[in-house]
Amino acid sequence: MSKMLGILAGVGHLPVDLTKGAKAEGYTTVAIGVVPGVDAELSKVADFYYDIHVGKIGKIFDTLQKHEVKEVTMIGKVTKEILYSEGKIVPDWQAVKLLMSLPDRHDDTIMNAIVAKLESLGMTVQDQTLFLKALLPEPGVLTARKPTVEEAADMDYGFAMAKKIGGLDIGQTVVVKNKAIMAVEAIEGTDACILRGGSLGKAVIVAKTAKPAQDNRFDMPSVGTKTLESMIKAGAAGLVMEAGRTLLVDREKTLAMANEHNITIVAK
Repeated sequence: MSKMLGILAGVGHLPVDLTKGAKAEGYTTVAIGVVPGVDAELSKVADFYYDIHVGKIGKIFDTLQKHEVKEVTMIGKVTKEILYSEGKIVPDWQAVKLLMSLPDRHDDTIMNAIVAKLESLGMTVQDQTLFLKALLPEPGVLTARKPTVEEAADMDYGFAMAKKIGGLDIGQTVVVKNKAIMAVEAIEGTDACILRGGSLGKAVIVAKTAKPAQDNRFDMPSVGTKTLESMIKAGAAGLVMEAGRTLLVDREKTLAMANEHNITIVAK
């Protein structure tokens, strides 16, 4: 009997990449799309696929148990905004109990509570990078254009600031210009942060890092074509990401977009 892997999937292509990687390692995959807008390809590549909203935690747990899943991974974008947007989520009783038991609504607090519940049901939550090692870039300039001296200085500054906000469990992204912070990512997510920062400064630098105490089982930072689309709209000049700890999704297309728009990308 093959090993069963449960995949709690958010938005983006990462759940597809992970599913393919897991199947290549001999896993049978049970994917659950937990928010609207999950990549349509996921339902085609997963062995079993369900759409169950993140608010229906009880049904999600029941579905994993029905398939006798013992290993789970959580991957893809699920913005915390849905918890605060009236009408977007109608939680079941298990979700209500979980949220009411929390001391705060920090990302890590919520995710650790879900992990604890899964573990209490006999499931192990796996490192997100287990099947995605190839998406972790090595240090260096990844694009055709290298950063200017000024851009490199902003990258160093932005990287340090992103680490600081990550340490406070606020977000993973900052937008900077001339060593001044234009925007800090919070509940709205990376793309909205980039657009806001670009509206306040020209040719800004985006910095994205893992949290100092990053738990690789959830919320690994990632960069991909959607990030580049937001940077292009914002008129951003460059991006610095953490080497070995930030996932570069759809690398070839992402870097091609950057080169086409003269954007420099550095893994640091």
